[in-house]
Amino acid sequence: MTQDNPSKDNWGTIKQKLIETKQQWAKEKRLITGTSGDRNQERLPPGQREVKNWPVLDLGIQPDIAAQDWRLQVDGLVKKPVAWDWSKFQQLPLREFVSDIHCVTAWSRFDNHWQGVATRAILDIVTPHDQARFVICHSYDGYTTNLTLADFAAEDALLAVAWEGKPISREHGGPVRVVVPKLYFWKSAKWLKRIEITDQDKPGYWEVRGYHNRGDPWEEERYGR
Repeated sequence: MTQDNPSKDNWGTIKQKLIETKQQWAKEKRLITGTSGDRNQERLPPGQREVKNWPVLDLGIQPDIAAQDWRLQVDGLVKKPVAWDWSKFQQLPLREFVSDIHCVTAWSRFDNHWQGVATRAILDIVTPHDQARFVICHSYDGYTTNLTLADFAAEDALLAVAWEGKPISREHGGPVRVVVPKLYFWKSAKWLKRIEITDQDKPGYWEVRGYHNRGDPWEEERYGR
């Protein structure tokens, strides 16, 4: 695996500015309209605007993971933990999905065509224990985010390997990223490295910095609990 290596001072400055900006947004409740939407009646959640491009958002570094170096571990409260390399992961059944993206920074992109492995298929393989309630996604850049097991197992949730007919690019989280369409997109971890199944909630990178613990766009769960 290779990785961009900005100087330590530059990387620290970029990261700190990003954190401070996002934390200030959380304090100010930025973009909150105070309304809720009906996902069955409206396509665009409150406070969102539609875009045609796919903006790139990350922590200032984009891991460059060669296929032969990529690994995915699924462990924790499961009966059959697994560790896949790229060739073994590609043997899992792939499905086609179409879903919208809703980012907490107020943009939405409609009709994204994905190819990937359904999260339900992953759970069927590892078989979570009865007390399992949460999923913690770990990324190659050190990022983490938390999900309820129910949200992770949603019918349209997947581990995506392709977008619009092409492998997901490095800048968008390739070779494998999580896609959980019903939640704000910071919950869809890029550069996926590990899926941890637990009975304890563990707020992730942005959740401990003021973002909402769940992140439902239709309830405007951008910040706070």
